[in-house]
Amino acid sequence: MSKIEKINQFDPNGVGLDNGHFIGLPFDETDAEIIFLPVPWDVTVSYSDGTASGPQNILQASGQLDLFDPYVKDAWKMGIYMRPISRKWAEKSKELRAEASSYIEWLEKGSPASAAAQQQAICTKVNEASQTLNDWVKTQARELLEQGKMVGLVGGDHSTPLGYLEALAEHYADFGILQIDAHMDLRKAYEGFTYSHASIFYNAMQLPQISKLVQVGIRDYCQEEVDIVEQSDNRIEVIYDHELKENLFKGSTYHSICQEIVKKLPNLVYISFDIDGLSPNLCPHTGTPVPGGLDFQEALYLIKMVVESGRTIIGFDLCEVAGAGHDWDGNVGARILYRMANLAGKSQNLII
Repeated sequence: MSKIEKINQFDPNGVGLDNGHFIGLPFDETDAEIIFLPVPWDVTVSYSDGTASGPQNILQASGQLDLFDPYVKDAWKMGIYMRPISRKWAEKSKELRAEASSYIEWLEKGSPASAAAQQQAICTKVNEASQTLNDWVKTQARELLEQGKMVGLVGGDHSTPLGYLEALAEHYADFGILQIDAHMDLRKAYEGFTYSHASIFYNAMQLPQISKLVQVGIRDYCQEEVDIVEQSDNRIEVIYDHELKENLFKGSTYHSICQEIVKKLPNLVYISFDIDGLSPNLCPHTGTPVPGGLDFQEALYLIKMVVESGRTIIGFDLCEVAGAGHDWDGNVGARILYRMANLAGKSQNLII
């Protein structure tokens, strides 16, 4: 069946189909313009785990979404398809998470010398496995990009997009990142984990193709990260949550704030969305919730303004959505993912 035939036979007003696809859409990887790449991994999380099953939670919750998008007419016709979630990586994450938890507990107890050899071996094992995961993600993303697909990576923890960013760096000589997050994630090898969820943007900024990183909603960070920002020669700019709110309190409009944020970005933009960038009432079971943050519509409005500025979204991720048993988190995550995908597709004129 052709894509047009699928569109003509699909009822966007009907009940959500239980067909194993995101929002019950009729498309497959061949005819979908946007492919979600799920990465079920949360080995290095430093607080609460469970986000490895975030992609499955999002997929299950997506059947409750309606398809109408007020910003993007007939957005669903672009076609979205989520690849099957890798059982191999889900099982590997579960196995290594137990060991990483033991290692983190050892660190928190002051790293007693009696267990040093054993615990350092765990850290090395996790780092090697994380590198293998990054290579796998890079390969998957590269294949999809070569097919002309837009890729939306679905974590897992926030370490998961690094391989995807490396693949994008092979395709684009210059691009920027808009990061919505409670945390800077600029720590170097946090807790000894080279590919920690708290180190994703330290690692990403080693890619010279990333000319700009603009962080929005930041409200939990350390001096090391502030120093990195201050030494970046404006390559990294931070819109702290407290400053954003203070400007609102003083009478600035959110529209004008978004305009200033968007001006900082180059023409090609990757969006990295950690769900904890939102207010924690929207994502209460994410790994590291922090008071404050953006409202649902505030986040979407910012992305909408990126598109309306004429900039092109070349890819995106959504990470740190809580996993199995947390229906509300999955519901919010599915809605953010769908609307972000629609806006990204609009920026590339993928609407049929």
